[in-house]
Amino acid sequence: MTVHQSVLELIGRTPMVRAQRLDTGTCELFLKLESANPGGSIKDRIGLSMIEGAEKDGRIRPGDILVEGTAGNTGLGLALVAQQKGYRLILVVPDKMSREKIFNLKAMGAEVVLTRSDVAKGHAEYYQDMAERIARETPGAYFINQFGNPDNPAAHIQTTGPEILEQMDGRVDAVVLGCGSSGTLSGLSKFFAVHSPQTELVLADPVGSILAQYINEGTLSTKSASWMVEGIGEDFLPSISDFTRVKKAYAIPDKESFLTARELLGKEGILGGSSTGTLVAAALKYCREQSAPKRVVTLVCDTGNKYLSKMYNDYWMLDNGFLEREQHGDLRDLLLRPFAQRDTVVIGPNELLITAYTRMKLYDVSQLPVMDGHKLVGIVDESDVLMHVHVDETRFRDPVSTAMMTSLQKLQVSETIEALLPVFERGHVAIVVDGEQFLGLITRIDLLNYLRRKVN
Repeated sequence: MTVHQSVLELIGRTPMVRAQRLDTGTCELFLKLESANPGGSIKDRIGLSMIEGAEKDGRIRPGDILVEGTAGNTGLGLALVAQQKGYRLILVVPDKMSREKIFNLKAMGAEVVLTRSDVAKGHAEYYQDMAERIARETPGAYFINQFGNPDNPAAHIQTTGPEILEQMDGRVDAVVLGCGSSGTLSGLSKFFAVHSPQTELVLADPVGSILAQYINEGTLSTKSASWMVEGIGEDFLPSISDFTRVKKAYAIPDKESFLTARELLGKEGILGGSSTGTLVAAALKYCREQSAPKRVVTLVCDTGNKYLSKMYNDYWMLDNGFLEREQHGDLRDLLLRPFAQRDTVVIGPNELLITAYTRMKLYDVSQLPVMDGHKLVGIVDESDVLMHVHVDETRFRDPVSTAMMTSLQKLQVSETIEALLPVFERGHVAIVVDGEQFLGLITRIDLLNYLRRKVN
Protein backbone atom coordinates (compact mmCIF):
# COMPACT_ATOMS: atom_id res chain seq x y z
CA MET A 1 0.00 0.00 0.00
CA THR A 2 1.23 3.46 -0.96
CA VAL A 3 1.75 6.51 1.26
CA HIS A 4 0.48 9.52 -0.72
CA GLN A 5 2.06 12.95 -0.56
CA SER A 6 -1.18 14.90 -1.02
CA VAL A 7 -4.91 14.29 -0.71
CA LEU A 8 -5.14 15.29 -4.37
CA GLU A 9 -3.41 12.02 -5.28
CA LEU A 10 -6.49 10.19 -3.96
CA ILE A 11 -8.81 11.64 -6.60
CA GLY A 12 -10.06 8.97 -9.03
CA ARG A 13 -9.53 5.20 -9.15
CA THR A 14 -12.84 4.78 -7.34
CA PRO A 15 -14.28 1.29 -6.68
CA MET A 16 -17.04 -0.48 -8.61
CA VAL A 17 -19.69 -2.58 -6.82
CA ARG A 18 -22.24 -4.98 -8.33
CA ALA A 19 -25.76 -4.49 -6.93
CA GLN A 20 -26.96 -7.63 -5.17
CA ARG A 21 -30.39 -6.86 -3.69
CA LEU A 22 -31.99 -4.26 -5.95
CA ASP A 23 -34.50 -5.51 -8.54
CA THR A 24 -32.51 -5.12 -11.76
CA GLY A 25 -34.66 -7.35 -13.96
CA THR A 26 -32.59 -9.34 -16.44
CA CYS A 27 -29.61 -6.99 -16.12
CA GLU A 28 -26.57 -6.65 -13.93
CA LEU A 29 -26.24 -3.20 -12.39
CA PHE A 30 -22.81 -1.92 -11.36
CA LEU A 31 -22.31 1.13 -9.14
CA LYS A 32 -19.15 3.21 -9.46
CA LEU A 33 -18.55 4.77 -6.06
CA GLU A 34 -17.51 8.32 -6.87
CA SER A 35 -18.42 9.02 -3.25
CA ALA A 36 -15.03 7.47 -2.41
CA ASN A 37 -13.17 10.51 -3.76
CA PRO A 38 -11.53 12.53 -0.95
CA GLY A 39 -14.05 15.39 -1.29
CA GLY A 40 -16.88 12.88 -1.42
CA SER A 41 -17.99 13.28 -5.03
CA ILE A 42 -17.21 12.87 -8.72
CA LYS A 43 -16.65 16.64 -8.92
CA ASP A 44 -13.21 16.25 -7.33
CA ARG A 45 -12.09 15.08 -10.77
CA ILE A 46 -13.15 18.26 -12.55
CA GLY A 47 -12.02 20.51 -9.70
CA LEU A 48 -8.50 19.17 -10.18
CA SER A 49 -8.71 19.19 -13.98
CA MET A 50 -10.05 22.75 -14.31
CA ILE A 51 -7.59 24.31 -11.86
CA GLU A 52 -4.56 22.45 -13.18
CA GLY A 53 -5.65 23.14 -16.75
CA ALA A 54 -5.80 26.87 -15.99
CA GLU A 55 -2.37 26.67 -14.37
CA LYS A 56 -0.82 24.93 -17.37
CA ASP A 57 -2.28 27.46 -19.81
CA GLY A 58 -1.21 30.44 -17.71
CA ARG A 59 -4.77 31.59 -17.05
CA ILE A 60 -4.12 31.66 -13.30
CA ARG A 61 -1.05 32.29 -11.18
CA PRO A 62 -0.32 31.93 -7.45
CA GLY A 63 -2.31 34.46 -5.45
CA ASP A 64 -5.19 34.72 -7.93
CA ILE A 65 -8.83 34.53 -6.86
CA LEU A 66 -10.99 31.75 -8.27
CA VAL A 67 -14.74 32.32 -8.70
CA GLU A 68 -17.44 29.81 -9.62
CA GLY A 69 -21.17 29.26 -9.37
CA THR A 70 -22.20 25.82 -8.21
CA ALA A 71 -25.49 24.13 -7.38
CA GLY A 72 -23.86 20.90 -6.26
CA ASN A 73 -20.51 19.33 -5.52
CA THR A 74 -18.30 21.22 -7.97
CA GLY A 75 -17.74 23.79 -5.26
CA LEU A 76 -16.47 21.12 -2.87
CA GLY A 77 -14.10 19.72 -5.48
CA LEU A 78 -12.80 23.20 -6.27
CA ALA A 79 -12.49 24.04 -2.56
CA LEU A 80 -10.42 20.91 -1.95
CA VAL A 81 -8.00 21.69 -4.79
CA ALA A 82 -7.88 25.45 -4.12
CA GLN A 83 -7.11 24.81 -0.46
CA GLN A 84 -4.24 22.47 -1.27
CA LYS A 85 -2.81 24.83 -3.89
CA GLY A 86 -3.29 28.04 -1.91
CA TYR A 87 -5.90 29.86 -3.97
CA ARG A 88 -8.65 32.06 -2.56
CA LEU A 89 -12.03 30.73 -3.73
CA ILE A 90 -15.38 32.53 -3.95
CA LEU A 91 -18.42 30.33 -4.62
CA VAL A 92 -21.94 31.48 -5.48
CA VAL A 93 -24.45 28.81 -4.48
CA PRO A 94 -28.27 28.66 -4.76
CA ASP A 95 -30.13 28.54 -1.48
CA LYS A 96 -31.42 24.98 -2.01
CA MET A 97 -27.94 23.57 -1.30
CA SER A 98 -27.83 21.40 1.83
CA ARG A 99 -26.47 22.92 5.03
CA GLU A 100 -23.86 20.16 5.24
CA LYS A 101 -22.35 21.22 1.92
CA ILE A 102 -22.23 24.88 2.94
CA PHE A 103 -20.62 24.03 6.29
CA ASN A 104 -18.12 21.85 4.45
CA LEU A 105 -17.25 24.62 1.98
CA LYS A 106 -16.70 27.18 4.71
CA ALA A 107 -14.62 24.76 6.77
CA MET A 108 -12.27 24.35 3.80
CA GLY A 109 -11.84 28.11 3.53
CA ALA A 110 -14.15 28.92 0.62
CA GLU A 111 -16.12 32.17 0.69
CA VAL A 112 -19.79 31.36 0.11
CA VAL A 113 -22.28 33.77 -1.46
CA LEU A 114 -25.88 32.52 -1.25
CA THR A 115 -28.34 33.44 -3.97
CA ARG A 116 -31.82 32.45 -5.14
CA SER A 117 -32.60 28.99 -6.50
CA ASP A 118 -35.94 30.01 -8.05
CA VAL A 119 -34.57 32.13 -10.92
CA ALA A 120 -33.36 31.08 -14.36
CA LYS A 121 -30.30 31.88 -16.44
CA GLY A 122 -30.31 35.54 -17.45
CA HIS A 123 -31.58 36.75 -14.08
CA ALA A 124 -29.13 38.92 -12.12
CA GLU A 125 -29.37 36.56 -9.12
CA TYR A 126 -28.93 33.34 -11.09
CA TYR A 127 -25.93 31.66 -9.52
CA GLN A 128 -23.77 31.33 -12.65
CA ASP A 129 -24.53 34.86 -13.84
CA MET A 130 -23.76 36.26 -10.41
CA ALA A 131 -20.46 34.35 -10.25
CA GLU A 132 -19.42 35.66 -13.67
CA ARG A 133 -20.23 39.22 -12.56
CA ILE A 134 -18.26 38.88 -9.31
CA ALA A 135 -15.26 37.58 -11.24
CA ARG A 136 -15.50 40.42 -13.75
CA GLU A 137 -15.69 43.06 -11.02
CA THR A 138 -12.98 41.59 -8.74
CA PRO A 139 -9.34 42.46 -9.57
CA GLY A 140 -7.18 39.37 -10.03
CA ALA A 141 -10.19 37.03 -10.24
CA TYR A 142 -10.64 34.13 -12.67
CA PHE A 143 -14.09 32.76 -13.55
CA ILE A 144 -13.75 28.98 -13.76
CA ASN A 145 -17.03 28.55 -15.70
CA GLN A 146 -17.59 24.80 -15.38
CA PHE A 147 -20.40 25.04 -17.95
CA GLY A 148 -18.08 26.27 -20.68
CA ASN A 149 -14.71 24.92 -19.56
CA PRO A 150 -13.26 22.15 -21.80
CA ASP A 151 -11.16 20.89 -18.89
CA ASN A 152 -14.42 19.71 -17.32
CA PRO A 153 -15.23 16.91 -19.82
CA ALA A 154 -11.50 16.28 -20.30
CA ALA A 155 -11.34 14.92 -16.75
CA HIS A 156 -13.77 12.15 -17.68
CA ILE A 157 -12.15 11.40 -21.02
CA GLN A 158 -8.82 10.95 -19.28
CA THR A 159 -9.86 9.22 -16.04
CA THR A 160 -13.50 8.20 -15.47
CA GLY A 161 -14.07 6.52 -18.84
CA PRO A 162 -10.86 4.45 -18.83
CA GLU A 163 -11.53 3.36 -15.25
CA ILE A 164 -15.05 2.13 -16.07
CA LEU A 165 -13.89 0.17 -19.10
CA GLU A 166 -11.01 -1.39 -17.17
CA GLN A 167 -13.19 -2.36 -14.19
CA MET A 168 -15.84 -3.86 -16.49
CA ASP A 169 -13.28 -5.87 -18.50
CA GLY A 170 -14.23 -3.87 -21.57
CA ARG A 171 -17.88 -5.05 -21.52
CA VAL A 172 -20.33 -2.21 -20.85
CA ASP A 173 -23.73 -2.24 -22.52
CA ALA A 174 -25.06 0.98 -21.01
CA VAL A 175 -24.05 3.81 -18.72
CA VAL A 176 -26.73 5.80 -16.88
CA LEU A 177 -25.67 9.29 -15.84
CA GLY A 178 -26.96 12.72 -15.00
CA CYS A 179 -26.18 16.14 -16.38
CA GLY A 180 -25.45 19.36 -14.53
CA SER A 181 -22.59 21.17 -16.19
CA SER A 182 -22.61 18.23 -18.67
CA GLY A 183 -18.93 17.47 -18.12
CA THR A 184 -19.49 13.84 -17.11
CA LEU A 185 -21.95 13.17 -19.91
CA SER A 186 -19.94 14.92 -22.62
CA GLY A 187 -16.62 13.47 -21.51
CA LEU A 188 -17.89 9.89 -21.28
CA SER A 189 -19.72 10.30 -24.59
CA LYS A 190 -16.48 11.24 -26.33
CA PHE A 191 -14.55 8.47 -24.59
CA PHE A 192 -17.00 5.65 -25.37
CA ALA A 193 -17.46 6.85 -28.95
CA VAL A 194 -13.83 5.90 -29.52
CA HIS A 195 -13.19 3.02 -27.13
CA SER A 196 -16.58 1.27 -26.83
CA PRO A 197 -18.99 2.68 -29.43
CA GLN A 198 -21.61 -0.01 -28.71
CA THR A 199 -22.08 1.34 -25.15
CA GLU A 200 -25.41 3.11 -24.84
CA LEU A 201 -25.65 6.35 -22.84
CA VAL A 202 -28.84 6.94 -20.85
CA LEU A 203 -29.72 10.23 -19.17
CA ALA A 204 -31.27 10.47 -15.69
CA ASP A 205 -32.92 13.88 -15.25
CA PRO A 206 -35.00 15.46 -12.46
CA VAL A 207 -38.58 16.32 -13.30
CA GLY A 208 -38.56 20.06 -13.96
CA SER A 209 -35.31 20.06 -15.93
CA ILE A 210 -35.54 20.61 -19.70
CA LEU A 211 -33.01 17.92 -20.66
CA ALA A 212 -35.15 14.77 -20.70
CA GLN A 213 -37.64 16.40 -23.06
CA TYR A 214 -34.77 17.54 -25.28
CA ILE A 215 -33.41 13.98 -25.54
CA ASN A 216 -36.72 12.15 -25.93
CA GLU A 217 -38.66 14.62 -28.08
CA GLY A 218 -35.98 16.74 -29.71
CA THR A 219 -37.61 19.93 -28.48
CA LEU A 220 -36.10 22.48 -26.13
CA SER A 221 -38.52 23.93 -23.63
CA THR A 222 -38.08 27.59 -22.79
CA LYS A 223 -39.53 27.08 -19.34
CA SER A 224 -38.27 24.86 -16.55
CA ALA A 225 -39.71 24.12 -13.12
CA SER A 226 -37.95 23.77 -9.80
CA TRP A 227 -36.67 20.52 -8.34
CA MET A 228 -35.04 19.61 -5.04
CA VAL A 229 -32.42 17.10 -6.19
CA GLU A 230 -29.04 18.83 -6.09
CA GLY A 231 -26.34 18.98 -8.74
CA ILE A 232 -28.11 17.67 -11.86
CA GLY A 233 -30.77 18.97 -14.24
CA GLU A 234 -30.65 22.23 -16.17
CA ASP A 235 -32.79 25.01 -17.59
CA PHE A 236 -30.40 25.57 -20.54
CA LEU A 237 -27.91 23.60 -22.65
CA PRO A 238 -24.35 24.12 -21.39
CA SER A 239 -21.96 25.16 -24.15
CA ILE A 240 -19.75 22.10 -23.57
CA SER A 241 -22.68 19.67 -23.76
CA ASP A 242 -22.69 16.82 -26.26
CA PHE A 243 -25.93 14.82 -26.27
CA THR A 244 -25.47 13.19 -29.68
CA ARG A 245 -24.94 9.68 -28.27
CA VAL A 246 -27.74 9.88 -25.69
CA LYS A 247 -30.80 8.22 -27.19
CA LYS A 248 -33.01 7.83 -24.12
CA ALA A 249 -33.74 9.85 -20.97
CA TYR A 250 -35.82 9.25 -17.85
CA ALA A 251 -37.43 12.12 -15.94
CA ILE A 252 -37.41 11.15 -12.27
CA PRO A 253 -39.54 13.00 -9.67
CA ASP A 254 -37.87 14.22 -6.48
CA LYS A 255 -39.83 11.77 -4.34
CA GLU A 256 -38.68 8.77 -6.38
CA SER A 257 -35.08 10.02 -6.29
CA PHE A 258 -35.06 10.37 -2.51
CA LEU A 259 -36.82 7.07 -1.84
CA THR A 260 -34.50 5.24 -4.24
CA ALA A 261 -31.43 6.66 -2.50
CA ARG A 262 -32.83 5.43 0.82
CA GLU A 263 -33.53 2.04 -0.77
CA LEU A 264 -29.93 1.90 -2.03
CA LEU A 265 -28.71 2.40 1.53
CA GLY A 266 -31.20 -0.07 2.99
CA LYS A 267 -30.48 -2.85 0.49
CA GLU A 268 -26.91 -2.33 -0.69
CA GLY A 269 -25.41 -0.43 2.24
CA ILE A 270 -24.36 2.45 -0.04
CA LEU A 271 -24.94 5.98 1.30
CA GLY A 272 -25.45 8.10 -1.80
CA GLY A 273 -26.63 11.65 -2.34
CA SER A 274 -29.80 12.99 -3.94
CA SER A 275 -28.54 12.84 -7.53
CA THR A 276 -27.45 9.26 -6.91
CA GLY A 277 -31.09 8.48 -6.19
CA THR A 278 -32.06 9.96 -9.56
CA LEU A 279 -29.41 7.96 -11.43
CA VAL A 280 -30.18 4.68 -9.69
CA ALA A 281 -33.94 5.15 -10.20
CA ALA A 282 -33.38 5.70 -13.93
CA ALA A 283 -30.94 2.77 -14.09
CA LEU A 284 -33.50 0.47 -12.48
CA LYS A 285 -36.18 1.59 -14.94
CA TYR A 286 -33.81 0.94 -17.83
CA CYS A 287 -32.78 -2.47 -16.49
CA ARG A 288 -36.35 -3.62 -15.93
CA GLU A 289 -37.33 -2.64 -19.48
CA GLN A 290 -34.70 -4.88 -21.08
CA SER A 291 -35.67 -8.27 -22.47
CA ALA A 292 -32.08 -9.49 -22.76
CA PRO A 293 -29.34 -9.39 -20.09
CA LYS A 294 -27.15 -6.29 -20.12
CA ARG A 295 -24.26 -4.98 -18.08
CA VAL A 296 -25.27 -1.52 -16.88
CA VAL A 297 -23.13 1.00 -15.01
CA THR A 298 -24.30 4.02 -13.06
CA LEU A 299 -22.59 6.41 -10.69
CA VAL A 300 -22.88 7.02 -6.97
CA CYS A 301 -22.16 10.69 -7.63
CA ASP A 302 -21.53 11.73 -4.04
CA THR A 303 -21.88 10.64 -0.46
CA GLY A 304 -25.16 10.90 1.40
CA ASN A 305 -23.35 12.36 4.42
CA LYS A 306 -24.16 15.75 2.89
CA TYR A 307 -27.91 15.08 2.97
CA LEU A 308 -28.47 13.75 6.50
CA SER A 309 -30.58 16.82 7.33
CA LYS A 310 -32.63 16.33 4.19
CA MET A 311 -33.60 13.08 2.48
CA TYR A 312 -32.22 10.86 5.26
CA ASN A 313 -34.19 12.84 7.84
CA ASP A 314 -37.67 11.33 8.25
CA TYR A 315 -39.08 14.62 9.53
CA TRP A 316 -37.81 16.53 6.49
CA MET A 317 -39.24 13.83 4.23
CA LEU A 318 -42.59 14.00 6.02
CA ASP A 319 -42.60 17.81 5.93
CA ASN A 320 -42.15 17.71 2.17
CA GLY A 321 -44.67 14.94 1.53
CA PHE A 322 -42.09 12.37 0.42
CA LEU A 323 -43.01 9.82 3.09
CA GLU A 324 -46.56 8.58 3.45
CA ARG A 325 -48.27 9.00 6.80
CA GLU A 326 -51.48 7.56 8.16
CA GLN A 327 -54.36 9.96 7.64
CA HIS A 328 -56.98 10.46 10.36
CA GLY A 329 -59.04 13.38 9.08
CA ASP A 330 -58.39 15.43 12.23
CA LEU A 331 -55.60 17.42 13.86
CA ARG A 332 -53.42 14.31 14.10
CA ASP A 333 -52.67 14.80 10.41
CA LEU A 334 -50.70 17.94 11.34
CA LEU A 335 -48.59 16.35 14.09
CA LEU A 336 -45.07 15.95 12.75
CA ARG A 337 -43.77 14.34 15.96
CA PRO A 338 -46.58 12.37 17.64
CA PHE A 339 -46.02 11.71 21.34
CA ALA A 340 -47.45 8.19 21.08
CA GLN A 341 -44.67 7.25 18.65
CA ARG A 342 -42.01 8.66 21.01
CA ASP A 343 -41.18 11.30 18.42
CA THR A 344 -42.01 14.35 20.53
CA VAL A 345 -38.98 15.96 22.18
CA VAL A 346 -39.95 16.41 25.84
CA ILE A 347 -38.47 17.41 29.19
CA GLY A 348 -39.31 16.43 32.77
CA PRO A 349 -40.30 18.98 35.47
CA ASN A 350 -37.34 18.05 37.65
CA GLU A 351 -34.75 18.27 34.89
CA LEU A 352 -32.60 21.39 34.75
CA LEU A 353 -33.21 24.43 32.58
CA ILE A 354 -29.74 24.01 31.11
CA THR A 355 -30.89 20.59 29.91
CA ALA A 356 -34.02 22.10 28.36
CA TYR A 357 -31.93 24.75 26.61
CA THR A 358 -29.47 22.15 25.29
CA ARG A 359 -32.30 19.93 24.08
CA MET A 360 -33.96 22.78 22.22
CA LYS A 361 -30.67 23.57 20.48
CA LEU A 362 -29.97 19.93 19.65
CA TYR A 363 -33.37 19.21 18.11
CA ASP A 364 -33.93 22.71 16.64
CA VAL A 365 -37.21 23.31 18.50
CA SER A 366 -38.26 26.39 20.43
CA GLN A 367 -40.53 24.75 23.02
CA LEU A 368 -40.72 21.51 24.97
CA PRO A 369 -43.75 19.77 26.53
CA VAL A 370 -43.05 19.10 30.20
CA MET A 371 -44.10 15.54 30.91
CA ASP A 372 -44.51 13.84 34.26
CA GLY A 373 -44.70 10.28 32.98
CA HIS A 374 -47.48 10.35 30.39
CA LYS A 375 -49.12 13.42 31.90
CA LEU A 376 -48.59 16.87 30.39
CA VAL A 377 -47.89 19.28 33.27
CA GLY A 378 -46.55 22.30 31.40
CA ILE A 379 -44.77 23.88 28.43
CA VAL A 380 -41.37 25.55 28.54
CA ASP A 381 -40.13 27.65 25.63
CA GLU A 382 -37.15 29.85 24.83
CA SER A 383 -38.83 32.93 26.28
CA ASP A 384 -39.59 31.16 29.56
CA VAL A 385 -35.96 30.13 29.93
CA LEU A 386 -34.66 33.57 28.98
CA MET A 387 -36.93 35.45 31.41
CA HIS A 388 -35.90 33.09 34.20
CA VAL A 389 -32.11 33.27 33.73
CA HIS A 390 -31.36 36.70 32.20
CA VAL A 391 -30.63 38.40 35.56
CA ASP A 392 -28.72 35.43 36.99
CA GLU A 393 -27.21 32.81 34.70
CA THR A 394 -26.75 30.43 37.64
CA ARG A 395 -30.52 29.90 37.46
CA PHE A 396 -29.87 27.61 34.48
CA ARG A 397 -29.42 25.07 37.29
CA ASP A 398 -33.00 25.55 38.48
CA PRO A 399 -35.53 22.81 37.65
CA VAL A 400 -37.79 23.24 34.64
CA SER A 401 -40.81 23.42 36.96
CA THR A 402 -39.66 26.89 38.15
CA ALA A 403 -39.96 28.43 34.69
CA MET A 404 -42.55 26.41 32.79
CA MET A 405 -46.00 27.66 31.89
CA THR A 406 -48.72 25.61 33.60
CA SER A 407 -51.83 27.43 32.42
CA LEU A 408 -52.35 25.53 29.19
CA GLN A 409 -55.02 25.93 26.56
CA LYS A 410 -55.52 22.58 24.90
CA LEU A 411 -57.26 21.69 21.65
CA GLN A 412 -59.21 18.49 21.29
CA VAL A 413 -58.08 16.42 18.32
CA SER A 414 -61.51 16.76 16.72
CA GLU A 415 -61.20 20.56 16.42
CA THR A 416 -60.97 22.13 12.97
CA ILE A 417 -57.81 23.66 11.50
CA GLU A 418 -59.39 27.10 11.95
CA ALA A 419 -59.16 26.59 15.72
CA LEU A 420 -55.36 26.76 15.41
CA LEU A 421 -55.30 30.35 14.19
CA PRO A 422 -56.33 32.12 17.46
CA VAL A 423 -53.69 30.07 19.29
CA PHE A 424 -51.00 31.16 16.86
CA GLU A 425 -52.18 34.78 16.98
CA ARG A 426 -51.54 34.76 20.75
CA GLY A 427 -47.99 33.57 20.06
CA HIS A 428 -48.55 30.08 21.44
CA VAL A 429 -48.03 26.59 20.13
CA ALA A 430 -51.12 24.37 19.76
CA ILE A 431 -51.36 21.56 22.32
CA VAL A 432 -53.42 18.70 20.91
CA VAL A 433 -55.13 16.21 23.20
CA ASP A 434 -57.62 13.39 22.97
CA GLY A 435 -59.63 13.76 26.15
CA GLU A 436 -56.82 14.09 28.71
CA GLN A 437 -54.27 12.17 26.62
CA PHE A 438 -51.50 14.36 25.18
CA LEU A 439 -50.97 13.73 21.44
CA GLY A 440 -48.42 16.35 20.42
CA LEU A 441 -47.76 19.94 19.40
CA ILE A 442 -48.63 21.84 16.24
CA THR A 443 -46.58 24.90 15.27
CA ARG A 444 -47.09 27.49 12.56
CA ILE A 445 -44.61 25.74 10.29
CA ASP A 446 -46.47 22.45 10.78
CA LEU A 447 -49.64 24.11 9.51
CA LEU A 448 -47.80 25.67 6.57
CA ASN A 449 -46.26 22.33 5.63
CA TYR A 450 -49.67 20.66 5.83
CA LEU A 451 -51.24 23.27 3.55
CA ARG A 452 -48.36 23.02 1.07
CA ARG A 453 -48.69 19.23 0.91
CA LYS A 454 -52.37 19.64 0.03
CA VAL A 455 -51.40 21.89 -2.89
CA ASN A 456 -48.92 19.28 -4.15
